[in-house]
Amino acid sequence: MGRTIQINTSRMQCIGAYMATAQGAAKGGIVVVQEIFGVNAWVRSVVDRFAAAGYTAIAPAFFDHVERDVELAYDAAGTERGRELVGEVGLDLAVEDVASAAESIASAGRIGCVGFCWGGTVALLAATRLGMPAVSYYGSRNVGYFAEAAHAPLMFHFGARDRSIPPAAIERHRQAWPQAQIHVYEDAGHAFDRDAEPHDYRAASSRTSRERTLDFLARHLGSAT
Repeated sequence: MGRTIQINTSRMQCIGAYMATAQGAAKGGIVVVQEIFGVNAWVRSVVDRFAAAGYTAIAPAFFDHVERDVELAYDAAGTERGRELVGEVGLDLAVEDVASAAESIASAGRIGCVGFCWGGTVALLAATRLGMPAVSYYGSRNVGYFAEAAHAPLMFHFGARDRSIPPAAIERHRQAWPQAQIHVYEDAGHAFDRDAEPHDYRAASSRTSRERTLDFLARHLGSAT
């Protein structure tokens, strides 16, 4: 359904991005932000899913700043390399790339951001720094940004069994962004929406979170198109 394109960045370097055009008239646009494993098959499937739901969606390949066409496995080696790459790219540059990706699909209407894990924190920063409506899935790095005010609607999804995001951290989200919608899934841990990897995936929680995310996007993007 989608295709790989090149997008400009603030650093005068083009990076790749996987983009899928909305089926029918676009309800808006979505920047999909990867986990630490690159724009792999699962991330591309998320982009395609949003396109099927009526949104033009794009996933920028942040790691292209360091190494082209990175797709890592969900194993110890992939995790280690992914952590190295996100350390090299950094969150500030990733947020700049989100802005570039949003500009590249601006014709779709209002643009939101949906991110997972590391990308969940990038999505949060898209709301605080770029004013983009954002959905953050299990962003464990969010804890470093409680002082940043949100300038757009926010939704958070957390697994109650996620050891990287304890209940106290979830409560801090409520205190920092009382206007945000925060959902906690009792049967879920980290990465519960990643249906490409059955060890962490929780079908019921994933399904409910996706329904809530689509409702959020319809309310905060669709009315502006």
